[in-house]
Amino acid sequence: MRPAGFSPAPDEARTEVDLALSVNGATHRAQIEARETLLDVLRERLGLFGTKKGCDHGQCGACTVLVDGRRVLSCLTLAAQAQGRAVATIEGMAGHPVGRLVQQAFVADDALQCGYCTPGQIVSATASILEGEATSDEAIREAMSGNLCRCGAYAGIVAAVRSAAAKVERR
Repeated sequence: MRPAGFSPAPDEARTEVDLALSVNGATHRAQIEARETLLDVLRERLGLFGTKKGCDHGQCGACTVLVDGRRVLSCLTLAAQAQGRAVATIEGMAGHPVGRLVQQAFVADDALQCGYCTPGQIVSATASILEGEATSDEAIREAMSGNLCRCGAYAGIVAAVRSAAAKVERR
């Protein structure tokens, strides 16, 4: 508790940032605190609850989103860093050609159980295919190693990524 009459030091003062964020093809504007994470802005300000808050330390991958086509952990990314960049969340994967294939493969290959990690897994799988990392089961496991599944659906996840990658290659 701070004593009466306390005024914060300059470094404790709130710094507001005007943010224009392109998420799943739509532009959103908000005034945010400079220290707000992309995850918190997506969930709390934009109402995009598909991106999950798991560990909040960048260790589980539940918060994975794409920024300019590359996967990032949104719990470790300041929202202001995404300004002027294209952000894609799980909500945008159905409209993404590779993301849609990955979603279909996750269902077909039974790559989910409780579903909590699934959004991050699907976004990360989409990125791994786009990045050319889904070339073998071993490569898929390595590419997906930053996404944890407490239910142990790893065999189905690898099968789904392999299946979706094969369909992308045939295009």
